[in-house]
Amino acid sequence: MNTQLIIGQVLRFTRDPFLGAPQEAAEITARGGVLIEDGRIAALGDGAALRAAHPDAEVFDEGDALISAGFVDAHAHYPQTAMIASWGKRLIDWLNTYTFPEEMRFEDRAYADEIAGRWLDLLIAHGTTSALSFCTVHAQSADALFAAAQSRGMRLAAGKTCMDRNAPDGLRDSPERAYDESRTLLQRWHGVDRLSYAITPRFSPTSTPEQLSALGALWAEHPDCLMQTHLSEQIDEIAWVRDLYPDARDYLDTYEAHGLLGDRALFGHAIHLEPREMDRLRETGAALVHCPTSNTFIGSGLFDTGAMKSAGLRVGLATDTGGGSSFSMLRTMAAAYEIGQLRGRALHPTELWWLATAGSAEAMHMGDRIGNLAVGMEADIVAIDLASTPAIAQRTTRAEDAWSAIFPTIMMGDDRAIRKVWIAGTTPGAQLSTRTGK
Repeated sequence: MNTQLIIGQVLRFTRDPFLGAPQEAAEITARGGVLIEDGRIAALGDGAALRAAHPDAEVFDEGDALISAGFVDAHAHYPQTAMIASWGKRLIDWLNTYTFPEEMRFEDRAYADEIAGRWLDLLIAHGTTSALSFCTVHAQSADALFAAAQSRGMRLAAGKTCMDRNAPDGLRDSPERAYDESRTLLQRWHGVDRLSYAITPRFSPTSTPEQLSALGALWAEHPDCLMQTHLSEQIDEIAWVRDLYPDARDYLDTYEAHGLLGDRALFGHAIHLEPREMDRLRETGAALVHCPTSNTFIGSGLFDTGAMKSAGLRVGLATDTGGGSSFSMLRTMAAAYEIGQLRGRALHPTELWWLATAGSAEAMHMGDRIGNLAVGMEADIVAIDLASTPAIAQRTTRAEDAWSAIFPTIMMGDDRAIRKVWIAGTTPGAQLSTRTGK
């Protein structure tokens, strides 16, 4: 039996911090331990006691580092890795100027393999151990990402992006091809190792009603899959949807009318929702995914996390690479805090950390496997240095409590704060250093 013991400040959630006093939703054990056996968490408790009880375990004593579940990025576009931080456009022009030309390159499987590996290694370097990603219209782009995640032992969900209008030649499929290729990929990858398939219409403007219906039919045949898309990101996008779907009650109805609304649906952005849309999202159990760096970078608007959670909606957090301007979930938490301040609701550090771990895992219907530290869960774990830079260190020394010590890393941390990562109980550090040059 392969046994490891990680010792440090162990953070685990006992409930959703939005459902009561946030500081009471998590436990932090100062010299705690996480015992791992064959890739799963076998025990949690006092570090010294676990060390005495398991003398043969390989020990990783991380001192006063924070030991947490790895971050979970619930909405990303791995094909946009190389074009992250592209200047000066809003959504529609940004797609046409930057995104679509880059996605055309994924017809080349070798290029898809290169970017898939690069993206996953960047995630790991930033402490992210699981993600949900869009691919391109090319089936081989999904094959490349699944293969790269499988070789790293990661839990990942993804899907071929489907578009049959309002996109360039070479990036459009058809209702039939979208259904057939998605089904083939689903049968090849869904449930293999730690991989899951997500049925993926890009968004209503780039799919005809016929294509949305075809994907809705596929989802009905495979209801254990996720379905991911975009919803109400920008005001002009909503107006465009209204023109394209004049009979729809609202933007959400363009999905619901074609069988693309349910409890395993994840809608990226969802900033400008109508009351009926909020009601239906809550009734069906669908999840919203907050993408704060993207929403400010592309000028989309300010998602109201507090109001959405108070309304009973499920919410995850995501980088939205490459509309988002960072691969880091720490930077993403910081942006979520800043947007919360602008909306009049300062998110507590517990709420931010929960969104980046357990909240995103629950949005992806994986909360029983990843996103928290509990016996039986998969050992995707990160050790966070809470004094990774002089600026953070000098602020942390004045902390009054554990969350005051964590908050400076949320606001100012980056990949330098990531001391060590475990994926299913394995540390990819040596090969990661080779790939990223760290």
